[in-house]
Amino acid sequence: VLQNGVLLPTPALDIQSRLVGAFNPNNANDERGLLGLAFSPGFSTPGHVGFGTLYTFNSEAIPPATSPTFIAPNNATQNYKTVVNEWKMSATDPNVVDPASRREVISFGKNANNHNGGTVAFGPDGYLYLALGDGGNANDVGASHIEPGGNAQNLTTPLGKMIRIDPYHPSLTTGSSDAISGNGQYRIPATNPFGGPGQVPEIYAYGLRNPYRFSFDRANGDLIQADVGQNNIEEIDRITLGGNYGWAVKEGTFLFNRSNGTIGARSPGAPAGLIDPLSGPLGTLEYDHTDGISVTGGFVYRGTAIPELYGKYVFGDLAIRNAPPRVDGRIFYADLVSGEILEFVLPHLLDDKLPNGLTVHGFGEDGSGELYAAVTNTASSGTGGIIYKF
Repeated sequence: VLQNGVLLPTPALDIQSRLVGAFNPNNANDERGLLGLAFSPGFSTPGHVGFGTLYTFNSEAIPPATSPTFIAPNNATQNYKTVVNEWKMSATDPNVVDPASRREVISFGKNANNHNGGTVAFGPDGYLYLALGDGGNANDVGASHIEPGGNAQNLTTPLGKMIRIDPYHPSLTTGSSDAISGNGQYRIPATNPFGGPGQVPEIYAYGLRNPYRFSFDRANGDLIQADVGQNNIEEIDRITLGGNYGWAVKEGTFLFNRSNGTIGARSPGAPAGLIDPLSGPLGTLEYDHTDGISVTGGFVYRGTAIPELYGKYVFGDLAIRNAPPRVDGRIFYADLVSGEILEFVLPHLLDDKLPNGLTVHGFGEDGSGELYAAVTNTASSGTGGIIYKF
């Protein structure tokens, strides 16, 4: 907890003992760990069903004789699970989470270590949204990938999807007409678009590869998401109910070949039924790997400190190159109407770039709409993390 600019000595919550991951100090990359955090919209409202309630999205071991809510496709070996956990604040200390209050809401068996998404957030409709990657590996192919077509295009698995649920325990929302989930821990919005035989009713949208960071525009409720590409194209999408965002038929606006991981011709608008990245008269919100290797989603700026930035989408990229090792993250902003992407000039820093090889892992928005960037130059188990304020 940062309070008036000072880091409090006691963490709000420490879940290191629950996490699964390599966390090797010699390995800069592990896509598991503590990935997301969301406070209930009613967190500070006494009497609200979500008073003093928050949610984490993280990776955990699968206890013996238990099963995740959704098992890995094709009965693949499940090496761990990603989990949404509910927590309550301590009754005696407003800055501490009660570690005994944990309730597992929903979980997903995973075979591969990568493509776990990373954001869990409440939308303006009061529901909880969670972005899941396609299951990992490459080309949407592998032990836990459904054929033909892969996971992202298959509505029988939650992998490669945007998920939407009502996360509160159904006993606390008895007046709701939303159906209770199969595990009895949450409700499924009646307005979710997919309810056919075998389809996963928690799905809100599909066709995602590794949606690493999304956010809601506080001015209009738009859901803006960055989807990490494979070898070529990074993209930014506006997610809508029932939308199909193309992976692994396309990578950005380019046709994609699952057999070898290459892209073909640029094909905006085709095949029909797929939603391309945001675009406008000046371009499309996508870029290739000469400008970055893994897009990190941010926020539409709605603060007051930087009027020139109002309405622009602030985001970043993990690094400009893959090795040795992944270094030199980038900070961008995009015009959601014109389709133009620009890089921030950083004249107060050497060579107009982040110092010391910092990589960009996430962004935050405070109550006033001002923005923050989370960066690091050490491995996932390291201590090199820095918070920048714009």
